[in-house]
Amino acid sequence: MTEVISVKFKDTGKAYFFSPAGKTAKQGEKVIVETQNGNEIGIVSEANHMVEDENLVLPLKKMLRIATDKDLKKVEENKKKAEDAFKICEELVEQHNLDMKLVEVEYSFDGSKIIFFFTSDGRVDFRELVKDLASRFHTRIELRQIGVRDEAKMLGGIGICGQPYCCKRFLNDFEPVSIKMAKEQGLSLNPTKISGSCGRLMCCLKYEEDAYSHLASITPRVGSTVKTPDGIGVVTDCNLVTGNLFVKLNDSESMPFKIHRDKVERISAKRPQKNENNQ
Repeated sequence: MTEVISVKFKDTGKAYFFSPAGKTAKQGEKVIVETQNGNEIGIVSEANHMVEDENLVLPLKKMLRIATDKDLKKVEENKKKAEDAFKICEELVEQHNLDMKLVEVEYSFDGSKIIFFFTSDGRVDFRELVKDLASRFHTRIELRQIGVRDEAKMLGGIGICGQPYCCKRFLNDFEPVSIKMAKEQGLSLNPTKISGSCGRLMCCLKYEEDAYSHLASITPRVGSTVKTPDGIGVVTDCNLVTGNLFVKLNDSESMPFKIHRDKVERISAKRPQKNENNQ
């Protein structure tokens, strides 16, 4: 067992383990830590605690100190520098006629590196841009291409639900989302209704996927043959959440009637379509 603290560098980012080096840090405090890219400032997401060595990558980088007023002032200065760097980079991108959209600029805490995040539909030859940026700022320059989901996470905004983007508020990682999830949940397959502002399928489709998968496994599909107290029939419609089925009896001209899935016995299941499109 090793004593560690958990530190995040972004509010919704991944937490990393650091050695407290004999110090005590409280949750929510800002701290200066060693990283492979130099000293950085982060927020303690979990105070001093013990972790099994098998869950750690040793040796751990150290926490240097609780952030001082001087450190916090430096962070604010870096933010202002980043704003200026953003404007300069946009001008240079236009001069070089590059097909890329600048999203965000970050200064490392010690000012030894500037990272420019951008999106683009394809690969971009930004070698000349890097040279110009390096000559302007006289420090290490890194251009990092990101996806549209990462762009939404960085910039934030309001989703169609009226709430701030989940990726900006609390999602630490993006999980795969497929069109099959929308189908299983009985949602409209209209892209404008199941896509987020980033243009990709909404992350919230994943939230209830396990529940819908379980309900689908215990609910006869439309087209399945079932045995009811009134005879054998075929499922014409179903509601996964309520468990209600509409069954039309064989050799009967009567309308389909409603019955709960617990009151029927599945005789044969309809085979799933082979050509379901997943994204």
